[in-house]
Amino acid sequence: MNTSKPHKSNPTVQDVAREAKVSTATVSRALSSPQRVTEDTRRRVLEAVEKTGYILNHAARNLRRQQTGTIVALVPDIGNSHFSNVLQGIESVCAERDLKVLIADTRKPSMSQMKLNDYFSKNNCDGIVTLDGHLSIAEIKASNPKLPPMVTAGEWSDDPRVPIAVINNLLGANLAVAHLLQLGHRRIGHVSGLFSHKPGQDRLDGFRATLQAAEIDPFNAWVFEGDYTLETGQAAAEAWLKLSERPTAVFCASDRTAFGFVSALHEAGIRVPEDVSVVGFDDIDIAGHFVPSLTTVHQPRRAIGALAARHLLSLLDGKQPDERDFQLDPWLVVRKSTAPVES
Repeated sequence: MNTSKPHKSNPTVQDVAREAKVSTATVSRALSSPQRVTEDTRRRVLEAVEKTGYILNHAARNLRRQQTGTIVALVPDIGNSHFSNVLQGIESVCAERDLKVLIADTRKPSMSQMKLNDYFSKNNCDGIVTLDGHLSIAEIKASNPKLPPMVTAGEWSDDPRVPIAVINNLLGANLAVAHLLQLGHRRIGHVSGLFSHKPGQDRLDGFRATLQAAEIDPFNAWVFEGDYTLETGQAAAEAWLKLSERPTAVFCASDRTAFGFVSALHEAGIRVPEDVSVVGFDDIDIAGHFVPSLTTVHQPRRAIGALAARHLLSLLDGKQPDERDFQLDPWLVVRKSTAPVES
């Protein structure tokens, strides 16, 4: 008579625990958070997984590679739909590899430097995607020698070795200003982003280059430095109202700035686009529902996030992303906030 135990077709975590001589909780920890167990325990659990035939999922493969199965996305404003769309692109690509995306809001009052540095530990994540253009990658790398692979999404890096996924901001500004020129506008102003912020500087440079190509003195044009916020748009509107010779069209460096600008002008009895045409930048979800609906430069935000995530996966696989594959083209969406200049 055969007294041997019947073979289990589906080994369980309990089988792994018995083989490794550890608890089921330890097995779970070793597979989901390998940094929380010792090297010896990690090795025993992996050997037990292989010996019992327990289904080797991504968590087990992460154990073998000493990975956490988690990446961190550093976001400056989680409530901003621009960033949430970029995150959707990141998460869609990471989901293909069963990688979890942990979101860290870098502007939260509770986000201390110590807590932020904790995210940079190799023991806590396999890689980092930063959407915050105000973080210095060079400083982060200098103060965190064990930094996991890092890429940026929608932002440039001050370290040329860090892969980036951005749009062509110079082209975006050119599309906005060229549209206004085609409508007959010659006095065109710009509410910029921060001059210290490369995307903001690029949009300003693109604005000036397009005016210069149309034989309009770019340094004579009205420019108001902003920071992409509603408040900046409102302040710019107040400054525009005080001008003795007002621009007939204004290109704003973000949709939120454009909303603040148009709203403040409306309060002052100024009509858009009858009295002044306005173009935004980003094409966030509400742009098409604003009154008047906003002509704006569309950023393919999910594609930016997906490209950044693919760069990070390449780094995790020990490959270097193609340097030519870092910039996506935006396009212009024409709506009701722009019109031909009145004689």
